[in-house]
Formats: sequence, C-alpha cells, structure tokens
Amino acid sequence: MELHFLGPAKLCCSSTFVSSSSPYLMKEHVNPRKRQVLVIKSSSLMPESSSQGLQKCSKKNLSRILRTEAAIRGIQRKAKSEKYTNLWPKAVLEALDDAIRENRWESALKIFDLLRKQQWYEPRCHTYAKLLVMLGKCKQPNQANLLFEVMLADGLQPTVDVYTALVSAYGLSGLLDKALQTIDDMKSVSNCKPDVYTYSILIKCCTKVGHFDMIESILAEMVYLGIECTSVTYNTIINGYGKAKLFELMESSLTDMVESETAFPDVFTLNSVIGSYGSCGKLNKMEKWFEEFQVMGIKPDVMTFNILIKSYGKAGMYQKMESVLDFMRNRFYSPTVVTYNIIIETLGKAGLIKNMEQFFLQMKHEGMKPTSFTYCSLVSAYSRAGLLENVDSIMRQVENSDVVLDTPFFNCIISAYGQAGDIERMVALFLEMKVKKCKPDYITFSSMIQAYNSQGMIEAANDLKTKLITSCGTLESNESISG
Repeated sequence: MELHFLGPAKLCCSSTFVSSSSPYLMKEHVNPRKRQVLVIKSSSLMPESSSQGLQKCSKKNLSRILRTEAAIRGIQRKAKSEKYTNLWPKAVLEALDDAIRENRWESALKIFDLLRKQQWYEPRCHTYAKLLVMLGKCKQPNQANLLFEVMLADGLQPTVDVYTALVSAYGLSGLLDKALQTIDDMKSVSNCKPDVYTYSILIKCCTKVGHFDMIESILAEMVYLGIECTSVTYNTIINGYGKAKLFELMESSLTDMVESETAFPDVFTLNSVIGSYGSCGKLNKMEKWFEEFQVMGIKPDVMTFNILIKSYGKAGMYQKMESVLDFMRNRFYSPTVVTYNIIIETLGKAGLIKNMEQFFLQMKHEGMKPTSFTYCSLVSAYSRAGLLENVDSIMRQVENSDVVLDTPFFNCIISAYGQAGDIERMVALFLEMKVKKCKPDYITFSSMIQAYNSQGMIEAANDLKTKLITSCGTLESNESISG
C-alpha cells in the first residue's frame, strides 16, 4: 500500500530491505540454544572474584538508592515540623526537586520553607525560578506573587529567568495585565531587560488563554526594542494559531518565518502545521504541507508519522494508516509505544477487534511494554464489543505486569464492569484506586452512579452523589493542575 501524497517514487524501497521485526529474520539469525551456550561460556571465563565484586557493587548502589529514597520521604514528613534546622542537604534538595517535578506545589512550598530554615541554606535565584515555573503550571498566581516577595525579602536581585517565570505564572492563569506589568518592571531594572525568551513565553500564554489579538502588538513591541524572533517564537505562534484553527494566520506566520533571516522552519514547525490540518480532517492540506516541508529539506521524525497515522485513523482511512507504518519501517524509522497506542486506540474505537489484537501482539513481539493507555484502549474496545471475558484477560495481564496504573485506566475498567452489571467488581476496583494512590474524578463517580441506577440501586447512587458533591472542591483543584 502506498502513501499517495508522497508519490510512488518516494515510497518505493528496495526489496532487499527487511523489517527488523520480521519473525523469519529473528529465526534465521538467533538460535536460542547457541545464545544460552555463549552466556554460560562468558560467565565461566569471568573470574569468581570479579563476579563477586560486581554483585557487591550492585548491592551497594541499590542500598544507596534505597537510603536516598527513604531520606527524601523523611524530609517530606519533616516539612510540617519547625524543629529541624540541620538536615542532610542532598535529601532536602532532592525532595524539593521531586515535588517540583511532580507539580505537587503545596508539598514543594512546605519543603522550600523547611529548606530556608536550614543552617547551611543560601538563597539562589535558580531555585526560585524553578518554583515559579511550577506554580505557573499549577495555576497558582497568588502563590507565585508571594514567593516573589519572599525572594526579595531574602535579599536577592531578580534575574531575567525569575521575571520570565513570573510572567509565565501570571499569563498561564489568564492574568495577562499582571504579566505585562511584570515585563514593564523588568524594563526599569538594569541588566534585567526582557529578552526573546520572555516575549516567547508571553506569546505562549496568549495562545493558551485565547488572547490572539495581543500577539501582533507584542511582536510590534519586540521590533521596537530590536528583539528578533527566533524559531521558538515563530513555532509558538504557528502552533497556537493552528490549534485555534486560525489557518490563514498560521500560514502567514509561517511565511514570515521562511522570509526571516534569524529563524528557520524545523521539524517542530512541520509537526505543528500538519497536526493542525490533520486534527480537523483537512487531509489534502496536511499532505500538501508535508510535501512542501520535504522540498524545504526538513526531514520528518517519528512524531510526524504518528500525526499522520492518527489523522488517517480519525478519518477512517485505515489502509493509509497502515501504509504510513510500512513506510516508517522501510525508511528505518522505528515505531514507538506511542505509535502503537494510536493504532490500537483507533482500531478499537472502530470496532476492528481482530486488527487491534494483531497490532497489540506485534507491539509486544517487538519488545515494547504496553502502558496504562494501551490497556485502557483495549478494555474500552472489548467493553463496547461486549467481550467481558477479554476484559478479565486484560486485568490478569495488568496484575502480572509492572505497569503504573492511573486514574484514566481505573475509570475505563470501572466503566466496563459497571456497564456489564458486575457491581461487586466495580466497587472492588474503586477501593483499589485508593491503594494505588489514584484519585477518583468526575468520570469515576459518574460511571459508578450510572451503573448503580441501571441496576436499580438508587440509594447507593444517591450516596455516591453526596460524596461527589463533598469532594467537588478537591476535584476542581486537581483538574486545574492537570489542565
């Protein structure tokens, strides 16, 4: 099957090319018995003292990791106390980094407060910048403002990075007036003028909250200050316009980028443009721009092909979707877990169960570990098809794997058993969410309430509605962070 928009000549590959996933290739070159002999021989050639040394080294590394993790957990508990002022620096700093990385802003601020009480503490702008970026992602502008005041109280002079992080914290929460005021404050500080990264962040905030009308004035201000747009700036604008389906403005910005002497289109530009057209079904435009970028000498990456596969799948063009996968292999682009997840989800939604299962087996055959999203797609497909025994099989696979389960997976499996009328199993999974530290959300409660009502269990449904109302505040808080 050919990708028609690429042209037959571009897709024709030598027949000598063999996919690395071919089972025949594996049988031809790999002899399990020979491999086992080789392993035995290599281990027998290794001196016993070296083998013991490696084992001791591994145990020592593992012991150090476990001690570090235990220390971090201890710091998180001690963050609520006032009496610890000389803790192990590495444990405190790693605990803070963990909280920031996981966007647990409340824990991060408590640990940071503990950090400031340590005898060895020295305030650094870099730490404040990381915290401000996290608070921006968590949409906590008031906390960001307070943190900025604390930094000033610590006697630190804000850097460009700190101010830019504060701009992001305000902008991502829709407080663009405060973001602009922060940039004006930067202009009044010597050696702290806003740079192209600051303005790129401001533009990104405008696209996130839908204030596209401000972009032209921001670009005009950049020209006035002599700040030239980089590829990152243009990519931010193009991606923002594309997601908002403002295609004329998107193509106009792309033209400006091509004509610019300081910025050049790259694979991120390619992915933004074809992704924008592909997501809304404009496949002819998607194919046209794919060819245009090829002419410009910009090579696609795996994400590019994932976009094409998803776009064709969404349009029900399953043969073209598979032809993209074949094209990837012939050109030595290795499909990723994301690639297979897209295909499995698409085929599952279309009710093509056999095809879905074939790709799931192929995914595992190529040595890729299914993720929570993979299993979620399989469960949803089986549930829609009324194949509850297959859902049971998936659950057994999940229980025997090391996959990290999340709330969407539990929502999916709870909905499947709820629709099948297996209330006991549904409730057991709901309780297991707490064990796995997965917080239920609106979808969780809605699925269970619907299941109770369908079984005539009105009292249980009303009780769950009450729990939903009482936990409403917590759920809204979680949604604001994930959004």
